[in-house]
Amino acid sequence: MLEPVTLTCPYCGEDFETTVDASAGSQAYVEDCPVCCRPIEVGVDVDIEGTIVGVRARSDRE
Repeated sequence: MLEPVTLTCPYCGEDFETTVDASAGSQAYVEDCPVCCRPIEVGVDVDIEGTIVGVRARSDRE
């Protein structure tokens, strides 16, 4: 189940929309910013019912 989320790039500060797969459970992956093309570490927290409870974006320097 893909769900839209809005992230803020930790490098350029631009907001962008992406989708996350809540059915995969909690996860971490790397996605490139569509504005500045730098790699963002995305973390997704999903509860037992499959609801997204948190999404975070950070640079590889944090």
